[in-house]
Amino acid sequence: MDTKMPYGGAHVPAEKTAAPLAPKADLSLASRVLGGGGGRSATRYGDSRLGSRFDARLGTRALGTSDESELSKKIVDTHESDQNALATKPVLHIVEVIFHRAAVDLPGFIQGSGANLEDTDEKAFYPAASLQDNVEIPARITSTISCEIFSKCSVGVDVHTITMDILRLIKHYSWDSKVVLALIPFAVSFGEFRLVVQHSTANPLAKGIALLKQLPEILEHMGALKPKLDALFELIKEILDVTTKIVEFYELPRQEYFAADSPELNAAVSHIPTAVYWTIRSIVVSATQIYSLTGMGIEYLTEPWELSSLAYKLNNIKGHLVDLIERCLKFIQKRKDDEAYAAFIKIVESTHIDNSRPLRAFFYNKDQPALYDCYNKRRVSIEELRRKVVVLFITDLNPDIARQAEYAIVQQMYAEKKQAVSRTESQYEVVWVPVEHDWSEDKLVQFDSLRNQMEWYSIHHPSVVDPVVIRYIRERWNFSKKPLLVVLDAQGNIVHRNAIHMMCIWGSQAYPFTTNRERLLWEANTWSMELLADHLDLNLNTWIQEGRHICLYGGEDPEWIRKFTRTAKDAAREAGVALELLYVGRSKPKERTTRTVLDTIQQEKLSRALDLNLIWYFWVRMESMWHSKGQLVSSENVKNDPIMLGIIAMLSFGSSDQGWAVISRGFDLMVKGNGEHMFKGLNERTRWRPREQEIGFLPALDEYLRQLHVDAPHHCTSLILPATGAMPETVACSECGRLMERYTMFRCCLE
Repeated sequence: MDTKMPYGGAHVPAEKTAAPLAPKADLSLASRVLGGGGGRSATRYGDSRLGSRFDARLGTRALGTSDESELSKKIVDTHESDQNALATKPVLHIVEVIFHRAAVDLPGFIQGSGANLEDTDEKAFYPAASLQDNVEIPARITSTISCEIFSKCSVGVDVHTITMDILRLIKHYSWDSKVVLALIPFAVSFGEFRLVVQHSTANPLAKGIALLKQLPEILEHMGALKPKLDALFELIKEILDVTTKIVEFYELPRQEYFAADSPELNAAVSHIPTAVYWTIRSIVVSATQIYSLTGMGIEYLTEPWELSSLAYKLNNIKGHLVDLIERCLKFIQKRKDDEAYAAFIKIVESTHIDNSRPLRAFFYNKDQPALYDCYNKRRVSIEELRRKVVVLFITDLNPDIARQAEYAIVQQMYAEKKQAVSRTESQYEVVWVPVEHDWSEDKLVQFDSLRNQMEWYSIHHPSVVDPVVIRYIRERWNFSKKPLLVVLDAQGNIVHRNAIHMMCIWGSQAYPFTTNRERLLWEANTWSMELLADHLDLNLNTWIQEGRHICLYGGEDPEWIRKFTRTAKDAAREAGVALELLYVGRSKPKERTTRTVLDTIQQEKLSRALDLNLIWYFWVRMESMWHSKGQLVSSENVKNDPIMLGIIAMLSFGSSDQGWAVISRGFDLMVKGNGEHMFKGLNERTRWRPREQEIGFLPALDEYLRQLHVDAPHHCTSLILPATGAMPETVACSECGRLMERYTMFRCCLE
């Protein structure tokens, strides 16, 4: 009858067994030797003919009608406790060497390569050198298992019954110990067989034993036996593999990381007893092959396909065990990572005397300096940053990093720092920390190349940044692609999660780059020309001090620029005010278009103009204002904050290619308008001249522009914001004050 196999194995035929030869005793051999449980056993061996050929097929007569769950239940019922345990790992190492040697040295048979045998032997026997002193192998039990196998097989007891009797014999051992205990006597028998074969031609003792066992006759047929030996060694390989996986599972720190009802342990309870059963059963089958070679005769060897079928089943079981162990290892690793992560958080978010310990948590390289001085091209230790403000420049490994705004800001900050090293605002250091998922050789070369272009500090090697640190950077600081400048004060406290924007706005004035310093700087400023265009032009401060009217304008239409600048100059001259015009372009400009506009302005002397790099910086700074100020103002209060309203207006102007202008005098009112309204307002000065005489040039112009907004039939204003950083739920139109509709835009501009 066929037997259903666990783990999705195929159905296989039941084995043939010898006919009963004598009445069975009440107690098994295990009971007679050890005084334990019962089971089938024969009181004597059969004759040499055995009534019928012994066949080690996979099915069982006893469980022919049992399904997998019933078999599993019976297997588990044989286990009573884990009170006894064996040092399975060192014992298994020795067993593996025995089988490996046996496979290589058998005449006429080659299994793998013997090139590394000595290394394998040393690897196995070194941890077992003190095995005799430290590990107790229950020789009485292993001898009894050997007797169970060879005595019962010789009288035709089915393999299932022998396997169950062995399990009852070792009922007080853990499951990993059970399978190793069953493997020991088989390894001894197989090793003895190999030794006799190997030395039979040179050693008289071995030769005598070989003659009594009729081994010369067997060796003469070794070539013909190779298919059967191939199948046998394949089965032994699977036995060792499954045993190794069972031992590997029991080596895991299960009690430390798993709850009693965890899915992983439940899976182990379900799978491992059955895996042990089929492994011991395979040991029994394999042992009968040695018995056939050394006692019964080669005609009683099992057919190769039958051994291969059993090997296939063990391979299937091994797959389940590998999956189980991988799940456990992933779970354990996650727990360890979480513990390390919690420990790291505790270090970097606690108060310290200085920054040494937090920095060592961020950058660790045992016994070697973890950092690199890019300017002096040398390795340096954490001590060089002790009690200094440290700015972590966190980026991905972008080959174009030097073209990014953040890089330019850091470069400018460092240039200011080097000009006055002793001043208070220069007492900080920058450390570049590139973040990547996988560091290939090509990426390491790229890392070295980028590092050599810098003037500040860098990590010496990506390995000094632990994965726990990378996790913290991603989860706590929300790093993805956009570079960050995270600031640690002299005590190692994290005082700003991204100081790039305050550095971009105020430069060295932002020192020591804390969130509190950022808040104080904003409180000290108003929406004025000084804030808007600080240090963009060398003459700007002079103009402000002299009380001149300053007009910043942009747009990409040369004709509008001509009309506007001429009209503005005429209106200022007629009003008797000193007006300075400065072209600042637009946000995200097209380089070719901007160069054309700049050439037109310079050739026709229409006004002053920022160069291309300063135009870029002006709008990057505006975006930084958006991020920096925006985090301090709630969305409900934006409409009541003059600075935020001014920033939104400027970014709206910069998002369009149409003309626009902002005019101010010193710290007075700032008048703004799109190109059409501003040109019309200045061109129609005669209409608001009476009000100008009453309230002044700028207030009168502002009043007239507001009326133009009211009278205008329609307008279309856009506001393009960078996709990174906090995004407001609502934004009011800079033209009319109504809430703007929200869209998502993707843009690719190639010139």
